[in-house]
Amino acid sequence: MGETNIFKVLSDKQRRDILVMLKGGRLSAGEIAERLDISPAALSYHLKLLKQSDLVMEYRSKNFVFYEINTTVFDELILWAQQFGGNNT
Repeated sequence: MGETNIFKVLSDKQRRDILVMLKGGRLSAGEIAERLDISPAALSYHLKLLKQSDLVMEYRSKNFVFYEINTTVFDELILWAQQFGGNNT
């Protein structure tokens, strides 16, 4: 996981909304900003934190930048959290 505290990143509703949107596939920054109805500057801040925590990956294609969720981080987080689960025996 990235250097940024993943729990702090996930504590923000707009960042969680971005992750839910990206669950459906790659989106451009413009598409995300339009769906959230936020300014490009605000979106840039949220995407920066999501990228620093490795929750989101960035892809460039010609003049466009697309974002995609990084599910491997969630897999690691789930494995980590499972160690605190109750014992069913």
